[in-house]
Amino acid sequence: MKPAELDELLTAPAEPPMRDALRRLSPRALDALIVEALFAAEEGWRQVVVDRVTALAAQQCDQGRPVIAAYITATEQRTPDGMHVGWNPRIAAFASTNEAPDLTHSTTTVTFVPAGGESLAEEADADAELAEALRRLAALDPPGREDVLHVYLPARLVTHLKP
Repeated sequence: MKPAELDELLTAPAEPPMRDALRRLSPRALDALIVEALFAAEEGWRQVVVDRVTALAAQQCDQGRPVIAAYITATEQRTPDGMHVGWNPRIAAFASTNEAPDLTHSTTTVTFVPAGGESLAEEADADAELAEALRRLAALDPPGREDVLHVYLPARLVTHLKP
């Protein structure tokens, strides 16, 4: 089976023949599949973040020095379920070195987003693909309130930094 054919099947796991194949697996095999799928999904969303940050850096940073890293701050939003910590869909800082710039709260803009207004704020202020990738990444690997997401472009690595 070619990767494109497998991709097509996996995007519709509730449709035959995937549904039938999944129902025949043992619970142990299903658990292993879940773990691997979550790991692959997290890595996939990290690569979308790298791609979108690379594109934004190319648009916004036309000085002579190339962008090496980007730093995205965590943001807290009120949702119907309570407070939620996620990644801010706006780039906090670009850097031409791998040294973190000053990202203290005194230099970070905070915007209150009312419950139910998250998608409106993301559409108005951010790259929609980046916002979705950050939302998905936060669901898979939740940030802490003070965390910073470090996007190291040369190696295509995305990691949490703890202050």
